[in-house]
Amino acid sequence: MKFDMHTHHVRCGHANGTIEDYIIAGMEAGLQAIGISDHSPYFYHEQDQPSPGIAMARSDFANYIEEVLRLKRKYDGKIEVLLGMESDFYPEHADVYRKAYAGIPFDYLIGSVHQVGGVSIFNRNRWKGLDEKRHIEAKEAYYDLIKQSARSGMFNILGHIDAMKGYYPAFSDIPAAAAIDDTLRTIGECGVSIEINTSGSTKAVGGWYPSDAILERALHFGVNVTFGSDAHIPGRVGDEFELVRERLKEIGFKQWVFYRKRTQIVVPL
Repeated sequence: MKFDMHTHHVRCGHANGTIEDYIIAGMEAGLQAIGISDHSPYFYHEQDQPSPGIAMARSDFANYIEEVLRLKRKYDGKIEVLLGMESDFYPEHADVYRKAYAGIPFDYLIGSVHQVGGVSIFNRNRWKGLDEKRHIEAKEAYYDLIKQSARSGMFNILGHIDAMKGYYPAFSDIPAAAAIDDTLRTIGECGVSIEINTSGSTKAVGGWYPSDAILERALHFGVNVTFGSDAHIPGRVGDEFELVRERLKEIGFKQWVFYRKRTQIVVPL
């Protein structure tokens, strides 16, 4: 079975194409299931859309849900359309997000840490002038937030768990093995999955999230994995699915998962 759990569309302000464009692209790519998972609004913010180029307006959230559910019905029998969302995770605002998601028939939620210390993880300037100690502290803070997101109980999938390397490849070499292991151990204990996200190939790092080394440790700790292209253009839907599947087999995984009605569905590799 071929699936892609991580796609975006024009509502977030930095992706191209409608939701239907991604669904059609999924069918053309031979998917049996496609997850629609645009960026969550900033539910905690007093403004309706404080960052139009990053996330949808809070007032558009209901329209997003309605559109995905309508397209789920329209394409029933052709491709399974799954209602998801890539949700920001801020520990101090977790209850606000939890309340916003209550009662909505999500198939799954992706929890992604996009900021550490109030600065985007993709901001390459955050590393300028930092000594080794502060590099390590930043990396450990990132993994602590991911660990907290696993414990929150809000998410089925954790998104791009080493994406801080996206525009700063040296991130991978910052020593923090104990923090990563502690986070993966927690993810395994909480029964949350991580995604293999192929959008890293579009960034400076030029490779998937997470690294093979992290995937090997994830297998050790019994962490389940899923697939997400993190497509921001329809042409990337399902990108490198087969390559990822073969690499997972080489690492030693026997299965991966997707989600329907917040229930984990196991798919043999």
